[in-house]
Amino acid sequence: MKCAALTGISPEVIRDLRTGKPRTIELQSAHNIVTIAGVEPGPEIHIFMTSIDIEDLGPGDAGICVDLLSSVISMKRIVEYSQGLYFEERERMSARVQVKYCSSSVVKEVFHEGLCAPTQVEVLKSSCYHAG
Repeated sequence: MKCAALTGISPEVIRDLRTGKPRTIELQSAHNIVTIAGVEPGPEIHIFMTSIDIEDLGPGDAGICVDLLSSVISMKRIVEYSQGLYFEERERMSARVQVKYCSSSVVKEVFHEGLCAPTQVEVLKSSCYHAG
């Protein structure tokens, strides 16, 4: 099964998702935001999540498959003033996704063409799914 991949996710978040309750996660990594921007939420939309960094992701790496319940991408503008004369303006993009655990899985093949392209993986289908 080929699906989008979110990488560098905290092991604590993955452990919490395994309980089966839907959770909302805020993503700030550029490669994860690009990946999630190309995925529409739906009942049969699966996303692979792993704590392994994108640079190290390869065949045999473990993670979990989750159902994408909702996603919102937003931009936040930050202006900092210093002594009334100097200011710095920055923008920060983030994505908030609500996901629910589906199964554990292993990467079969990785499809990643750079920072501005979504990351996809071919995962082995699990024979045991979480009832929730």
